[in-house]
Amino acid sequence: MNSFFKNVLSSCLGLFVAFMILAFIGVSILGGLASSGSKTKPVSANSVLHLTLDQPIPEKTDNVSAEGFDIKMKSTLGLHDIKRAIQKAKTDKKIKGILLEPKFMGMGKSTAAVVRRALIDFKESGKFVYAMSDMMNQDGYYLASVADSVYLTPIGGIDFRGFSAAMPFMKDMLDRLGVNMQVVYAGKFKSATEPIRRDNISPENRLQITEYLNARYDMFTADIAESRNLTIDQVKKVGNEFLIREPEDAVKYGFVDHLKYRDEVYKSIQSYLGQDEDKSPSLVKLSDYFDPKIDRKGQSAKDKIAVVYAEGNIVDNSEEQGVIDGETYAKIFRDIRKDKAVKAIVLRVNSGGGSVVASDKIRREILVCKEKGIPVVISMGDFAASGGYYIAADGDAIFAEPSTLTGSIGVFGVLPSVQNMLADKMGVRFDTVNTGRYSTALTPFFDMNADERNILQQMIDGTYKDFLGIVAGGRGMTVDQVNEIAQGRVWTGKKALEIGLVDQLGNMDDALAKAAELAGVQTYKTREWPKAKSQFEQLIAEITGEDVPMAEVLMKQRMGELYPHYKMMEDMMLQKGVQAKLPYIIK
Repeated sequence: MNSFFKNVLSSCLGLFVAFMILAFIGVSILGGLASSGSKTKPVSANSVLHLTLDQPIPEKTDNVSAEGFDIKMKSTLGLHDIKRAIQKAKTDKKIKGILLEPKFMGMGKSTAAVVRRALIDFKESGKFVYAMSDMMNQDGYYLASVADSVYLTPIGGIDFRGFSAAMPFMKDMLDRLGVNMQVVYAGKFKSATEPIRRDNISPENRLQITEYLNARYDMFTADIAESRNLTIDQVKKVGNEFLIREPEDAVKYGFVDHLKYRDEVYKSIQSYLGQDEDKSPSLVKLSDYFDPKIDRKGQSAKDKIAVVYAEGNIVDNSEEQGVIDGETYAKIFRDIRKDKAVKAIVLRVNSGGGSVVASDKIRREILVCKEKGIPVVISMGDFAASGGYYIAADGDAIFAEPSTLTGSIGVFGVLPSVQNMLADKMGVRFDTVNTGRYSTALTPFFDMNADERNILQQMIDGTYKDFLGIVAGGRGMTVDQVNEIAQGRVWTGKKALEIGLVDQLGNMDDALAKAAELAGVQTYKTREWPKAKSQFEQLIAEITGEDVPMAEVLMKQRMGELYPHYKMMEDMMLQKGVQAKLPYIIK
């Protein structure tokens, strides 16, 4: 018996010791995580800021879902903090230049334009910008073209072939599965539902895609031509005829200055700096150089301008970061109104839209802010379309980038019916007992009849009419005038200026200056919303069960480039209520 108790006690003691060791290790790891994401490293003299920009860039730092566990968790710098980092480097005497290393980047055209202008501004200090890469796609080269010297490895390449839009159509697949996607929409250009109701691009959709792709490509090639001292026709010829097939072609057609390996580029940098060419240059990563918590301090003005970042899909009832939840954002505006020091609001919109109900909640709070005497200025990013335009329409002033995609003023509703799938594929049939004629109407278990479809169409038409009225009121136009440019049609920011949907072409700085002007303030500090969680905070939320993004993370990793198409289909199947959403994925 004594040996039994000894064994039990020793086992308990062993478990306790093991638990304490694990707890200590866990605390150490978490402590390391907590500290790793918030500190910059010392910068030595003659350093070079190293930009790779190989991850998606949110508008606001950390306003993205965690992409899985990473012991080296760093903040995901947002677009405007990246711009601030480049501006900081411009006046930092220890930073002598920038080495840009673009690869297969994927960023919106307006996002790329912001970074590109920051690099051009950096060069005005007299410091150098070099770009080197093994392989570049068009987004990467768009940034690299700014550089004083563009280097490509002797076995590298540039994938430069012009713009295109490739859309997957799933109607045939759904028909084979027995799923009837019952669609109603308002606006002949409102093509968000085409992938589930057609087998090809409609003539109206083809027209609008052709127009804005060409408009964006014109801007894109003009910028490259100016930076590389080429003509626009020369740049377009390279893309149209796919002339860069070998590394030497990139030099031949003026896209690249030299074919060099990494060590040779490093020697060029060291030679420029007057340093020992046998040593590697002192490269500083962006994440080690700029810390938003430190580098944005020092604003001591009493008055504030609130900057609200609305990026991602507009949704109902979601706590996920990187989306625009209607109730969450409505509360943000209510909280902003309580701060008497806030004199104006800049709403930065980068959204293709989504739920009309959520959009309307946000719009209502914007109107209340204006009623309280707080001017609201809109700054548009890559997208401010459909629901994204719905929340922007009442702005006191609207700024867009030339390549912003906006408009898409139209609505749609989708009601999947699985009646045939359940009956034909699974042998499941429904029968009903009803208290009224429409008791089982608009459910996924029965196809709509003509009467029910007419009712749903009336609801969609009513929402579209409301949307037109909102835009007319916000933009000082008649409903008929708005209807002429609405119909779900997508416009570039440059064209939107011509037709009256925006007030001025400009960036975030322009919007802030306008907000200060309208508020009558000379000096101000900015405060940003939403309060995004860091990757560390998201990890803790996942561990404690408050947030479970891991399934989505794994899906992204496994599906790669196919994931956006899967996500679009999933959203279409799960969305509730009337939608005001951009027609497709633009990449």
